Amino acid sequence: MLSGLMNFLRSCFRPRSDRYVHTGSDSGGRQDGLLWYKDLGQHLVGEFSMAVVQANALIEDHSQIESGCLNLHESGPYGTFVGIYDGHGGPETSRYVVDNLFQHLKLSISEHQSLSVDVVRKAYQATEEGFLSIVTKLWPTKPQIAAVGSCCLAGIISAGTLYIANLGDSRAVLGRAVKATAEVLAIQLSTEHNASIESIRQELRSMHPDDPQIVVLKHNVWRVKGIIQVSRSIGDVYLKKAEFNREPLYAKFRLREPFRRPILSAEPSISVHQLQPHDRFIIFASDGLWEHIGNQEAVDIVQNHPRNGIARRLVKAALQEAAKKREMRYSDLKKIDRGVRRHFHDDITVIVVFLDSNLVSRASLTKPPNISIKAGGINLRPNTLAPYSANGAT
Repeated sequence: MLSGLMNFLRSCFRPRSDRYVHTGSDSGGRQDGLLWYKDLGQHLVGEFSMAVVQANALIEDHSQIESGCLNLHESGPYGTFVGIYDGHGGPETSRYVVDNLFQHLKLSISEHQSLSVDVVRKAYQATEEGFLSIVTKLWPTKPQIAAVGSCCLAGIISAGTLYIANLGDSRAVLGRAVKATAEVLAIQLSTEHNASIESIRQELRSMHPDDPQIVVLKHNVWRVKGIIQVSRSIGDVYLKKAEFNREPLYAKFRLREPFRRPILSAEPSISVHQLQPHDRFIIFASDGLWEHIGNQEAVDIVQNHPRNGIARRLVKAALQEAAKKREMRYSDLKKIDRGVRRHFHDDITVIVVFLDSNLVSRASLTKPPNISIKAGGINLRPNTLAPYSANGAT
Protein backbone atom coordinates (compact mmCIF):
# COMPACT_ATOMS: atom_id res chain seq x y z
CA MET A 1 0.00 0.00 0.00
CA LEU A 2 2.83 2.41 0.93
CA SER A 3 4.64 1.84 -2.36
CA GLY A 4 1.41 2.39 -4.29
CA LEU A 5 0.82 5.66 -2.43
CA MET A 6 4.34 6.87 -3.16
CA ASN A 7 3.99 6.05 -6.87
CA PHE A 8 0.71 7.98 -6.98
CA LEU A 9 2.23 10.98 -5.22
CA ARG A 10 5.18 11.01 -7.60
CA SER A 11 2.88 10.91 -10.65
CA CYS A 12 0.68 13.69 -9.26
CA PHE A 13 3.14 16.12 -7.77
CA ARG A 14 6.41 15.75 -9.66
CA PRO A 15 6.73 17.50 -13.01
CA ARG A 16 7.44 15.15 -15.88
CA SER A 17 8.37 15.92 -19.46
CA ASP A 18 6.29 13.19 -21.11
CA ARG A 19 2.68 14.26 -21.44
CA TYR A 20 1.61 10.98 -22.97
CA VAL A 21 2.77 7.49 -22.09
CA HIS A 22 3.05 4.77 -24.72
CA THR A 23 4.38 1.27 -24.17
CA GLY A 24 4.42 -1.92 -26.20
CA SER A 25 5.29 -2.63 -29.80
CA ASP A 26 2.46 -0.53 -31.24
CA SER A 27 3.18 2.78 -29.50
CA GLY A 28 4.24 5.78 -31.60
CA GLY A 29 1.56 8.47 -31.25
CA ARG A 30 2.12 12.03 -32.46
CA GLN A 31 1.39 15.47 -31.08
CA ASP A 32 0.21 18.65 -32.82
CA GLY A 33 -0.26 21.52 -30.39
CA LEU A 34 -3.01 20.53 -27.96
CA LEU A 35 -3.86 17.43 -30.03
CA TRP A 36 -2.31 14.00 -29.50
CA TYR A 37 -3.20 11.17 -31.86
CA LYS A 38 -2.42 7.61 -32.88
CA ASP A 39 -3.91 7.39 -36.36
CA LEU A 40 -3.94 3.61 -36.73
CA GLY A 41 -2.79 0.63 -34.73
CA GLN A 42 -3.48 -3.08 -34.46
CA HIS A 43 -5.24 -4.77 -31.55
CA LEU A 44 -6.16 -8.41 -31.04
CA VAL A 45 -9.30 -8.46 -33.22
CA GLY A 46 -8.82 -5.55 -35.60
CA GLU A 47 -7.48 -2.02 -35.83
CA PHE A 48 -7.92 1.09 -33.71
CA SER A 49 -7.54 4.86 -33.96
CA MET A 50 -7.07 7.20 -31.00
CA ALA A 51 -7.04 10.98 -30.43
CA VAL A 52 -7.08 13.43 -27.51
CA VAL A 53 -7.42 17.21 -27.55
CA GLN A 54 -6.79 19.33 -24.47
CA ALA A 55 -9.01 22.21 -23.36
CA ASN A 56 -8.37 22.53 -19.62
CA ALA A 57 -5.24 24.12 -18.18
CA LEU A 58 -4.43 20.63 -16.92
CA ILE A 59 -5.96 17.91 -19.08
CA GLU A 60 -8.44 15.87 -17.06
CA ASP A 61 -9.14 13.14 -19.65
CA HIS A 62 -7.05 9.98 -19.49
CA SER A 63 -7.46 6.90 -21.66
CA GLN A 64 -5.86 3.62 -22.62
CA ILE A 65 -6.02 0.63 -24.92
CA GLU A 66 -4.56 -2.69 -23.82
CA SER A 67 -4.52 -5.78 -26.00
CA GLY A 68 -3.17 -9.27 -25.39
CA CYS A 69 -3.30 -11.32 -22.21
CA LEU A 70 -6.02 -10.31 -19.72
CA ASN A 71 -4.64 -12.04 -16.65
CA LEU A 72 -1.49 -11.84 -14.56
CA HIS A 73 -0.18 -15.28 -15.53
CA GLU A 74 0.07 -14.70 -19.30
CA SER A 75 -2.07 -17.80 -19.88
CA GLY A 76 -5.27 -16.23 -21.23
CA PRO A 77 -7.96 -15.26 -21.70
CA TYR A 78 -6.83 -12.88 -24.40
CA GLY A 79 -8.63 -9.76 -25.50
CA THR A 80 -8.72 -5.98 -25.87
CA PHE A 81 -9.42 -3.50 -23.09
CA VAL A 82 -10.42 0.13 -23.79
CA GLY A 83 -10.76 2.78 -21.08
CA ILE A 84 -11.99 6.40 -21.19
CA TYR A 85 -11.61 8.35 -17.94
CA ASP A 86 -13.03 11.88 -17.87
CA GLY A 87 -11.87 13.64 -14.73
CA HIS A 88 -13.46 16.60 -12.99
CA GLY A 89 -12.11 18.88 -10.29
CA GLY A 90 -8.60 17.91 -11.40
CA PRO A 91 -6.70 15.09 -13.14
CA GLU A 92 -5.70 13.06 -10.07
CA THR A 93 -8.56 10.55 -10.10
CA SER A 94 -8.51 9.88 -13.84
CA ARG A 95 -4.75 9.36 -13.63
CA TYR A 96 -5.20 6.93 -10.76
CA VAL A 97 -7.80 5.01 -12.78
CA VAL A 98 -5.62 4.75 -15.90
CA ASP A 99 -2.81 3.37 -13.75
CA ASN A 100 -4.91 0.89 -11.76
CA LEU A 101 -8.25 -0.23 -13.28
CA PHE A 102 -6.79 -2.58 -15.89
CA GLN A 103 -4.40 -4.06 -13.34
CA HIS A 104 -7.31 -4.71 -10.97
CA LEU A 105 -9.20 -6.35 -13.84
CA LYS A 106 -6.26 -8.65 -14.61
CA LEU A 107 -5.99 -9.57 -10.93
CA SER A 108 -9.72 -10.26 -10.70
CA ILE A 109 -9.65 -12.42 -13.85
CA SER A 110 -6.65 -14.34 -12.47
CA GLU A 111 -8.43 -14.99 -9.17
CA HIS A 112 -11.65 -16.21 -10.82
CA GLN A 113 -10.02 -17.91 -13.84
CA SER A 114 -12.57 -16.27 -16.14
CA LEU A 115 -14.09 -13.01 -17.31
CA SER A 116 -17.60 -12.14 -16.11
CA VAL A 117 -19.82 -9.25 -15.04
CA ASP A 118 -18.88 -9.93 -11.42
CA VAL A 119 -15.17 -9.87 -12.27
CA VAL A 120 -15.55 -6.48 -13.99
CA ARG A 121 -17.57 -5.12 -11.07
CA LYS A 122 -14.89 -6.21 -8.60
CA ALA A 123 -12.22 -4.41 -10.63
CA TYR A 124 -14.23 -1.18 -10.41
CA GLN A 125 -14.78 -1.70 -6.68
CA ALA A 126 -11.07 -2.27 -6.07
CA THR A 127 -10.23 0.90 -8.02
CA GLU A 128 -12.70 2.95 -5.99
CA GLU A 129 -11.38 1.53 -2.73
CA GLY A 130 -7.80 2.16 -3.80
CA PHE A 131 -8.47 5.81 -4.55
CA LEU A 132 -10.36 6.18 -1.26
CA SER A 133 -7.25 4.94 0.55
CA ILE A 134 -5.19 7.59 -1.26
CA VAL A 135 -7.64 10.32 -0.23
CA THR A 136 -7.57 9.08 3.38
CA LYS A 137 -3.76 9.18 3.46
CA LEU A 138 -3.60 12.65 1.90
CA TRP A 139 -6.53 14.16 3.82
CA PRO A 140 -4.44 15.90 6.54
CA THR A 141 -2.17 17.66 4.04
CA LYS A 142 -4.08 17.79 0.73
CA PRO A 143 -7.78 17.63 1.63
CA GLN A 144 -8.99 19.04 -1.70
CA ILE A 145 -8.28 15.70 -3.35
CA ALA A 146 -11.54 14.54 -1.71
CA ALA A 147 -13.37 16.75 -4.26
CA VAL A 148 -11.67 15.24 -7.33
CA GLY A 149 -13.41 12.50 -9.33
CA SER A 150 -13.64 10.79 -12.68
CA CYS A 151 -16.14 9.19 -15.01
CA CYS A 152 -15.04 5.71 -16.00
CA LEU A 153 -16.00 3.90 -19.22
CA ALA A 154 -14.44 0.55 -20.05
CA GLY A 155 -14.94 -1.96 -22.85
CA ILE A 156 -13.51 -5.48 -22.83
CA ILE A 157 -13.58 -7.69 -25.94
CA SER A 158 -12.74 -11.34 -25.40
CA ALA A 159 -13.83 -14.60 -27.11
CA GLY A 160 -16.46 -12.84 -29.20
CA THR A 161 -18.06 -11.15 -26.20
CA LEU A 162 -18.08 -7.42 -25.43
CA TYR A 163 -18.44 -6.13 -21.88
CA ILE A 164 -19.29 -2.45 -21.39
CA ALA A 165 -18.98 -0.94 -17.90
CA ASN A 166 -19.69 2.70 -17.18
CA LEU A 167 -19.78 5.32 -14.46
CA GLY A 168 -20.76 8.85 -15.52
CA ASP A 169 -21.45 10.24 -18.98
CA SER A 170 -18.78 9.00 -21.34
CA ARG A 171 -20.31 6.86 -24.07
CA ALA A 172 -19.73 3.78 -26.22
CA VAL A 173 -21.54 3.55 -29.57
CA LEU A 174 -21.55 0.52 -31.87
CA GLY A 175 -21.68 0.78 -35.65
CA ARG A 176 -23.75 -2.18 -36.93
CA ALA A 177 -24.31 -2.87 -40.63
CA VAL A 178 -27.84 -3.59 -41.84
CA LYS A 179 -27.57 -6.20 -44.59
CA ALA A 180 -30.82 -5.28 -46.34
CA THR A 181 -30.00 -1.58 -46.78
CA ALA A 182 -26.18 -1.48 -46.47
CA GLU A 183 -26.64 1.22 -43.81
CA VAL A 184 -24.54 1.28 -40.65
CA LEU A 185 -26.71 2.13 -37.67
CA ALA A 186 -25.60 3.64 -34.38
CA ILE A 187 -26.41 1.58 -31.28
CA GLN A 188 -25.57 3.12 -27.92
CA LEU A 189 -24.05 0.47 -25.67
CA SER A 190 -23.41 2.37 -22.45
CA THR A 191 -25.82 3.54 -19.77
CA GLU A 192 -25.12 7.13 -18.73
CA HIS A 193 -25.46 8.61 -15.27
CA ASN A 194 -26.13 12.32 -15.69
CA ALA A 195 -28.74 14.40 -13.87
CA SER A 196 -29.84 15.90 -17.19
CA ILE A 197 -31.51 12.53 -17.90
CA GLU A 198 -35.00 12.23 -16.42
CA SER A 199 -34.58 8.56 -15.42
CA ILE A 200 -31.41 9.43 -13.49
CA ARG A 201 -33.21 12.20 -11.61
CA GLN A 202 -35.97 9.71 -10.75
CA GLU A 203 -33.37 7.19 -9.59
CA LEU A 204 -31.74 9.77 -7.31
CA ARG A 205 -35.09 10.86 -5.86
CA SER A 206 -36.11 7.27 -5.15
CA MET A 207 -32.80 6.62 -3.42
CA HIS A 208 -33.06 9.84 -1.37
CA PRO A 209 -36.78 10.24 -0.64
CA ASP A 210 -36.09 12.44 2.40
CA ASP A 211 -33.99 14.96 0.43
CA PRO A 212 -36.03 17.34 -1.78
CA GLN A 213 -32.78 18.98 -2.92
CA ILE A 214 -31.06 15.84 -4.17
CA VAL A 215 -31.28 17.25 -7.72
CA VAL A 216 -31.43 20.98 -8.36
CA LEU A 217 -31.94 22.94 -11.59
CA LYS A 218 -29.15 25.52 -11.48
CA HIS A 219 -28.53 27.92 -14.38
CA ASN A 220 -30.72 25.66 -16.55
CA VAL A 221 -28.57 22.61 -15.77
CA TRP A 222 -29.67 19.74 -13.53
CA ARG A 223 -27.05 18.96 -10.90
CA VAL A 224 -26.84 16.52 -8.01
CA LYS A 225 -27.11 18.68 -4.85
CA GLY A 226 -26.62 21.66 -7.16
CA ILE A 227 -22.94 20.70 -7.51
CA ILE A 228 -22.21 17.99 -10.05
CA GLN A 229 -23.97 16.56 -13.10
CA VAL A 230 -22.91 12.92 -12.88
CA SER A 231 -24.49 10.64 -10.30
CA ARG A 232 -21.82 7.91 -10.42
CA SER A 233 -18.04 8.17 -10.49
CA ILE A 234 -14.73 7.04 -9.10
CA GLY A 235 -13.63 9.45 -6.38
CA ASP A 236 -15.71 12.50 -5.36
CA VAL A 237 -15.24 11.10 -1.89
CA TYR A 238 -16.71 14.17 -0.18
CA LEU A 239 -20.10 13.21 -1.66
CA LYS A 240 -19.82 9.56 -0.61
CA LYS A 241 -18.27 9.62 2.86
CA ALA A 242 -19.67 12.13 5.37
CA GLU A 243 -16.34 12.29 7.23
CA PHE A 244 -14.80 14.12 4.26
CA ASN A 245 -17.60 16.71 4.06
CA ARG A 246 -15.95 19.03 6.59
CA GLU A 247 -12.94 21.23 7.17
CA PRO A 248 -10.23 21.45 5.99
CA LEU A 249 -12.08 20.87 2.68
CA TYR A 250 -12.87 24.26 1.16
CA ALA A 251 -16.27 25.61 2.17
CA LYS A 252 -17.39 25.90 -1.48
CA PHE A 253 -17.31 22.08 -1.75
CA ARG A 254 -18.94 21.23 1.54
CA LEU A 255 -22.64 20.54 1.85
CA ARG A 256 -24.36 22.64 4.48
CA GLU A 257 -26.28 19.73 5.90
CA PRO A 258 -24.82 16.32 6.89
CA PHE A 259 -25.83 13.23 4.93
CA ARG A 260 -26.44 9.70 6.18
CA ARG A 261 -26.08 7.74 2.93
CA PRO A 262 -23.72 8.25 -0.02
CA ILE A 263 -24.97 10.85 -2.52
CA LEU A 264 -22.93 9.52 -5.44
CA SER A 265 -22.29 5.88 -6.31
CA ALA A 266 -19.34 3.92 -7.72
CA GLU A 267 -21.53 1.01 -8.87
CA PRO A 268 -21.02 0.66 -12.65
CA SER A 269 -23.73 -0.16 -15.16
CA ILE A 270 -22.47 -3.28 -16.94
CA SER A 271 -23.86 -4.86 -20.10
CA VAL A 272 -22.79 -7.90 -22.11
CA HIS A 273 -23.05 -8.16 -25.90
CA GLN A 274 -22.30 -11.09 -28.18
CA LEU A 275 -20.54 -9.57 -31.18
CA GLN A 276 -22.08 -10.30 -34.57
CA PRO A 277 -20.37 -10.52 -38.00
CA HIS A 278 -22.11 -7.28 -39.03
CA ASP A 279 -20.73 -5.31 -36.06
CA ARG A 280 -18.22 -3.00 -37.72
CA PHE A 281 -16.69 -0.79 -35.01
CA ILE A 282 -17.16 0.77 -31.57
CA ILE A 283 -16.64 4.46 -30.78
CA PHE A 284 -15.54 5.12 -27.19
CA ALA A 285 -15.46 8.81 -26.23
CA SER A 286 -15.71 11.24 -23.35
CA ASP A 287 -18.73 13.55 -23.27
CA GLY A 288 -16.59 16.30 -24.82
CA LEU A 289 -17.30 14.62 -28.16
CA TRP A 290 -20.96 13.79 -27.60
CA GLU A 291 -21.98 17.30 -26.59
CA HIS A 292 -21.22 18.35 -30.17
CA ILE A 293 -21.86 15.23 -32.26
CA GLY A 294 -24.79 12.79 -32.16
CA ASN A 295 -24.44 9.00 -32.20
CA GLN A 296 -25.51 8.48 -35.81
CA GLU A 297 -23.43 11.42 -37.07
CA ALA A 298 -20.34 9.95 -35.42
CA VAL A 299 -21.03 6.51 -36.90
CA ASP A 300 -21.56 8.04 -40.36
CA ILE A 301 -18.21 9.84 -40.14
CA VAL A 302 -16.41 6.60 -39.25
CA GLN A 303 -18.22 4.58 -41.91
CA ASN A 304 -17.67 7.08 -44.72
CA HIS A 305 -13.98 7.87 -44.24
CA PRO A 306 -10.71 5.92 -44.20
CA ARG A 307 -9.78 4.21 -40.95
CA ASN A 308 -6.41 5.91 -40.80
CA GLY A 309 -6.83 9.03 -38.64
CA ILE A 310 -10.55 8.51 -38.01
CA ALA A 311 -10.39 9.36 -34.29
CA ARG A 312 -8.66 12.62 -35.19
CA ARG A 313 -11.37 13.30 -37.77
CA LEU A 314 -14.08 12.87 -35.10
CA VAL A 315 -12.27 15.29 -32.80
CA LYS A 316 -12.01 17.81 -35.64
CA ALA A 317 -15.74 17.47 -36.39
CA ALA A 318 -16.53 18.21 -32.74
CA LEU A 319 -14.22 21.25 -32.71
CA GLN A 320 -15.73 22.55 -35.93
CA GLU A 321 -19.18 22.30 -34.36
CA ALA A 322 -17.94 24.02 -31.19
CA ALA A 323 -16.56 26.87 -33.29
CA LYS A 324 -19.81 27.12 -35.26
CA LYS A 325 -21.82 27.43 -32.04
CA ARG A 326 -19.67 30.39 -31.07
CA GLU A 327 -19.86 31.89 -34.56
CA MET A 328 -16.13 31.66 -35.10
CA ARG A 329 -13.82 29.90 -37.52
CA TYR A 330 -12.31 26.54 -36.72
CA SER A 331 -8.86 27.91 -37.57
CA ASP A 332 -9.30 30.63 -34.94
CA LEU A 333 -10.49 28.16 -32.30
CA LYS A 334 -7.32 26.14 -32.81
CA LYS A 335 -5.22 29.18 -31.87
CA ILE A 336 -6.79 29.50 -28.42
CA ASP A 337 -4.55 28.16 -25.66
CA ARG A 338 -5.46 25.55 -23.05
CA GLY A 339 -7.35 26.91 -20.07
CA VAL A 340 -9.07 29.61 -22.10
CA ARG A 341 -10.04 26.88 -24.58
CA ARG A 342 -12.26 25.31 -21.88
CA HIS A 343 -14.77 28.13 -22.43
CA PHE A 344 -15.34 26.76 -25.95
CA HIS A 345 -15.16 22.98 -25.50
CA ASP A 346 -14.13 20.29 -23.02
CA ASP A 347 -11.17 17.93 -23.19
CA ILE A 348 -12.10 15.37 -25.85
CA THR A 349 -10.91 11.77 -26.00
CA VAL A 350 -11.90 9.34 -28.77
CA ILE A 351 -10.91 5.72 -29.37
CA VAL A 352 -12.40 3.91 -32.38
CA VAL A 353 -12.03 0.12 -32.24
CA PHE A 354 -12.62 -1.71 -35.52
CA LEU A 355 -13.83 -5.32 -35.40
CA ASP A 356 -12.51 -7.88 -37.89
CA SER A 357 -15.18 -10.60 -37.82
CA ASN A 358 -12.67 -13.27 -38.87
CA LEU A 359 -10.45 -12.43 -35.90
CA VAL A 360 -13.37 -12.05 -33.50
CA SER A 361 -14.86 -15.42 -34.39
CA ARG A 362 -11.75 -17.57 -33.94
CA ALA A 363 -9.77 -18.08 -30.77
CA SER A 364 -6.12 -17.09 -30.82
CA LEU A 365 -4.00 -20.16 -31.50
CA THR A 366 -0.80 -18.48 -30.37
CA LYS A 367 -0.05 -16.02 -27.63
CA PRO A 368 -0.51 -12.50 -29.07
CA PRO A 369 1.85 -9.61 -28.32
CA ASN A 370 0.80 -7.31 -25.50
CA ILE A 371 -0.05 -3.78 -26.65
CA SER A 372 -0.40 -0.93 -24.15
CA ILE A 373 -1.03 2.73 -24.97
CA LYS A 374 -2.03 5.35 -22.43
CA ALA A 375 -2.88 8.95 -23.24
CA GLY A 376 -3.34 11.89 -20.88
CA GLY A 377 -1.66 14.93 -19.43
CA ILE A 378 0.73 14.79 -16.49
CA ASN A 379 2.06 18.35 -16.37
CA LEU A 380 1.60 19.28 -12.72
CA ARG A 381 3.67 21.70 -10.72
CA PRO A 382 5.27 20.26 -7.57
CA ASN A 383 3.04 20.10 -4.49
CA THR A 384 -0.09 21.40 -6.18
CA LEU A 385 -3.55 20.18 -6.91
CA ALA A 386 -5.38 21.15 -10.06
CA PRO A 387 -7.56 24.24 -9.55
CA TYR A 388 -11.24 23.36 -9.28
CA SER A 389 -13.78 24.92 -11.56
CA ALA A 390 -17.53 24.40 -11.58
CA ASN A 391 -17.29 23.78 -15.31
CA GLY A 392 -15.02 20.85 -14.57
CA ALA A 393 -17.71 19.04 -12.60
CA THR A 394 -18.96 17.01 -15.49
